[in-house]
Amino acid sequence: MERFDVAIIGYGPTGATLAHLLGQCGVKVLVLEREASAYHLPRAVHLDAEVMRVMQWVGIADALEPKTARHPGMRFVGPDGSLLLDWPRPQGPGPQGWRANYRFHQPDLEKLLRDHMAERESVTVRTRCEVFSIQDGEDEAELRYEDMRDGKVRRVAAQYVVGCDGARSLVRRFIESDMEDFGFHERWLVVDVILNGEKPELGDHSVQYCVPERPATYVRCPGQRRRWEITVLPEEDSVEIVRPQRVWELLSPWLKPQEAVLERAAVYVFHSLVAKTWRKGRLVLAGDACHQTPPFMGQGMCAGIRDAANLYWKLALVCRGLVTGTSAERLLGTYESERRPNAREYIETAVRLGGLINTCGTEEALRAALRTEDGTARMESIAPPLGPGLGTGGGAGRLFGQPVLADGERLDAAYPHQFVVVSEPDLIDGMAPPEGAAFISTAASPDAAEHLQRTGARAAVLRPDRYTLGTAETRQELAGLVAAIPPGPRTN
Repeated sequence: MERFDVAIIGYGPTGATLAHLLGQCGVKVLVLEREASAYHLPRAVHLDAEVMRVMQWVGIADALEPKTARHPGMRFVGPDGSLLLDWPRPQGPGPQGWRANYRFHQPDLEKLLRDHMAERESVTVRTRCEVFSIQDGEDEAELRYEDMRDGKVRRVAAQYVVGCDGARSLVRRFIESDMEDFGFHERWLVVDVILNGEKPELGDHSVQYCVPERPATYVRCPGQRRRWEITVLPEEDSVEIVRPQRVWELLSPWLKPQEAVLERAAVYVFHSLVAKTWRKGRLVLAGDACHQTPPFMGQGMCAGIRDAANLYWKLALVCRGLVTGTSAERLLGTYESERRPNAREYIETAVRLGGLINTCGTEEALRAALRTEDGTARMESIAPPLGPGLGTGGGAGRLFGQPVLADGERLDAAYPHQFVVVSEPDLIDGMAPPEGAAFISTAASPDAAEHLQRTGARAAVLRPDRYTLGTAETRQELAGLVAAIPPGPRTN
């Protein structure tokens, strides 16, 4: 029987990203995907700077960026066409080294992810393979799947199985996890069109039409692609509403049939769910398998990529024997404790926004929906920190930026998959970095000094996913953080 370190079920963006990152760390990975090829029509359309930074690690960001469209921000419009709220997004590279937001075509991303997988010698991808049984054991998990190319049933074993297998996850069923329900379950018609020519009056902003009778969303996508998401009323039939004649009736406020080609029209039920259990034994969930969100924050796919970024280096440390025993169990336990509250907060914000869009929220109410519980304004950055996990003390669990180093190289390119300490020089003078970690003195990199200054601390210890393990003000505090750094996974 074949044996792997990690078996990933599902080859969408989350599963492919996780496979890339594990493969770079020398982990032996098997990816099993039921479908023969990637879905060819649009689905997710938004990614943010953090996700683009992960695509940089994968090695496809430079190829993906030219295929994206700029996203100047979101506007909320009332029933009479008045502007309720303008939410601009920063333009130009930000702290992560990339623009704050991008509009993209998911088939473009999936093609790049799959084409680039040929570089991962330790990753095996098998399509048209449907897993139907997972048996979790003391030393490994055994999977049985049908290879639909020849109809044969095969068995493989892996140290860990990660279910990136979507909202109807088989792995979640074997974990037997219930879902926490935030109460948002609505049918929306999603329409993708390709314009026949320029139509600048549609604009580049995303627009939320806060019309109680029929809320709608407009999204400008790359090239001539445009998307509308339109509420389906309770009395309307999901089959009838996707017929071309009815779709064009609904699009008539913005578009005429001769101005575009319908690429897709489908009714989706938007849910707001988070799995109560993300890991059981050797089985782990990621992506839509453990969280589903309404689309109003554009964070559905982004959340799955964040799962992969949080999980990959922890699995790599354990699978390569760099962290063992109870320490390994504690490390893997932090995946759920860190990611679940983060995903939950994004979903709660999306639910609040969805409710306000449906009821024609006021400017004051819309602004309130984009604030933290303590009322801190979050119009420029809505990213919540990680939940409790590895980090301790002030600054733990916040995403650190990507400075340019003294030689002009970006931080993540210079030190991939490593722990990094960014510090004022006197705190690390004479201190040796742990094996596999790196020290960056702010004296040698003014940009690193600027990024550190944003934390309000004199030193910060960064994990491989570039969230902070913790920050320090004194040499003694820093020494304590450095002592907690495990040997980092090596790049393959």
